[in-house]
Amino acid sequence: MAKAQDAIRIAEGALREQLTRLLRGGQAHARFEEVARGIPPGDRGRRPRGLPHSAWELLEHLRIAQWDILEFSRDPAHVSPSFPDGYWPATAAPPSAAAWTRSRRQFQADLAAMVALVTKGDLWTPFPHGNGQTLLREALLLADHNAYHLGQLVLLRRLLGNWNA
Repeated sequence: MAKAQDAIRIAEGALREQLTRLLRGGQAHARFEEVARGIPPGDRGRRPRGLPHSAWELLEHLRIAQWDILEFSRDPAHVSPSFPDGYWPATAAPPSAAAWTRSRRQFQADLAAMVALVTKGDLWTPFPHGNGQTLLREALLLADHNAYHLGQLVLLRRLLGNWNA
């Protein structure tokens, strides 16, 4: 019995480590900071031909969706924004350079909070306030969502000619 419990603890530790790496990016996906850093202010509100969103719209969508998933995972009283309008900014361009910086910093802070939750939280028990969702499911959902939209942001930057990676 003790060997089985040890094996479970080891496996769960490995799962938590992989979830953390997946959330932070840098393995098969670009890291948030690499993708969001260095976008010229004049390009932040531009929508390249054929793409529906600007860098600002993608950044804010990433921030809002991540915040929503984080808060759902840790606060039973959390109320999600209305879908889809509540998950996107009202304008294509940031209202100011400070708004851009605040959004980037908040994304990073919320990502760190989710990583901390995954490191210590119960991955398996469904949330009493959900419909069967678990912390494991929410962490995977967040990693998938972030990777998808960070990929869009890389494509957008390539089309604007400001991606050098």
